Amino acid sequence: MKAGRKKQLLTEKELPIMQMLWDNGPLFVREMVALYPEPKPHFNTIATLVRILEEKGHVGHETINGSHRFHAIAAREDFQKKSLSEIVANFFNNSYKSAVSALAEEEKISVEELKEIINLIESKNNKR
Repeated sequence: MKAGRKKQLLTEKELPIMQMLWDNGPLFVREMVALYPEPKPHFNTIATLVRILEEKGHVGHETINGSHRFHAIAAREDFQKKSLSEIVANFFNNSYKSAVSALAEEEKISVEELKEIINLIESKNNKR
């Protein structure tokens, strides 16, 4: 990614391509098409999205026998942190407590998982 450029969130159409690259390593566009579930997007659609991701600095390529094989430059973790921060800020009034409470209310997180989170926090605080 270019220095000084703010990391942008991925669009709904860009995310599956990045996930493919993170999960499978370097891929040619035809391999990305093959990995897509039905209905598969057109080859040119994926090629355009990959070029956009490359312009944003999230993807790079190497040329092999005249074809471009693309690889992720941006790390999945960078987007996880940024996306979570955006969701908490935009939907939970910047309150992580509200976000976790919503997960508990929707039964998306168990008591055991909450206890594990508390243990993680307590162990980090004890290391300080």
